Amino acid sequence: MSTFNIAEDILAEPKTVFTVLCDVERWPNWTPTMTQVRRLEGGAFGLGSRAEVQQPKLKTAVWTVSEFEPDRNFTWRTGAAGVRMTAAHEVEATRSGCRVTLSVDVEGWLRGIVLLLYGRLINEYVAMEARSLASHCEALTRGQKQAPGYRAAAAP
Repeated sequence: MSTFNIAEDILAEPKTVFTVLCDVERWPNWTPTMTQVRRLEGGAFGLGSRAEVQQPKLKTAVWTVSEFEPDRNFTWRTGAAGVRMTAAHEVEATRSGCRVTLSVDVEGWLRGIVLLLYGRLINEYVAMEARSLASHCEALTRGQKQAPGYRAAAAP
């Protein structure tokens, strides 16, 4: 398998969830799969935006937004010699809130090695990010600043 995909139902408004997703520098506040995320330019997050992402057990990578549909989805990509990764973040309304679908696709001639070494970790991270996003957004909906159990942002 070269694509890791998970859907999570969230009891929060789609706009709230998409706003949280686009605030990439705050991801380390609500998911343990991110150590630091730093935007590489100012302005609104959207098509062409870039961010340097540090994750436990992985090399730092620069991700660039390649597709962006406000309040609906964004996709970003990163790559190194022999491998490209694409991560999609889709939000769709449901009767009780929304459903978020997160996916990571691995391509390139080194795909097999990357999947052998990191496939399980990528799958765990995608699932953990979906669960953490749901917990965080539902806490926001209940009026809490963040979901219990996650760290506050480190001082810059």
